Amino acid sequence: MNAPVARSELILGGQKSGKSRRAELLARQWLQAAPAHRALLIATAQPWDDEMRARIARHQHDRAARVPGLATLEEPRDLTAVIARHSTPHTLLVVDCLTLWLTNWAMPAGADTLNSEQKEALERDWQAQSALFFVAIERAPGPVVLVGNEIGLGVIPMGREVRAFVDALGLLNQQAAQACQRVTLMAAGLPLTLKEIG
Repeated sequence: MNAPVARSELILGGQKSGKSRRAELLARQWLQAAPAHRALLIATAQPWDDEMRARIARHQHDRAARVPGLATLEEPRDLTAVIARHSTPHTLLVVDCLTLWLTNWAMPAGADTLNSEQKEALERDWQAQSALFFVAIERAPGPVVLVGNEIGLGVIPMGREVRAFVDALGLLNQQAAQACQRVTLMAAGLPLTLKEIG
């Protein structure tokens, strides 16, 4: 599973496919390559309930054991600002994950109480944020690793909102794949390179 760190990489896969482990491996390789190297994981998950709080705590504990030098910053929405603030030629950024980032924008707390104008404003804000995000990826002076879920391989969901989310995530993944130099699909812990530039 060893691979040189690309300037930008999108790692896609299903649940427990090994996506985050691959991102951690890249961070560990980066940290070991030079004493001046730093690595920062930008976590987009939010602790909505007890199960999610326990899951986040477990991930933090396990990640600290596997990659001790990987720092963590929690940012559920404004990834553009975090990338602009923290990317340096010696710092590798890991965004984990794009799927929860989209969820935080598309289905924020209290979204069911928004009127149509508020929903339209939220959609405009998301479109602006995602456009700025890909500019930030392109301009980042250091390597960036994006982690996201591939959820479009199953049955077509029954509900309108869920179908809209699957469509939005598919489009986000396509944009991320276009923006990144390398795209890796994970399945059963094994990487398949879908795209490799330079």
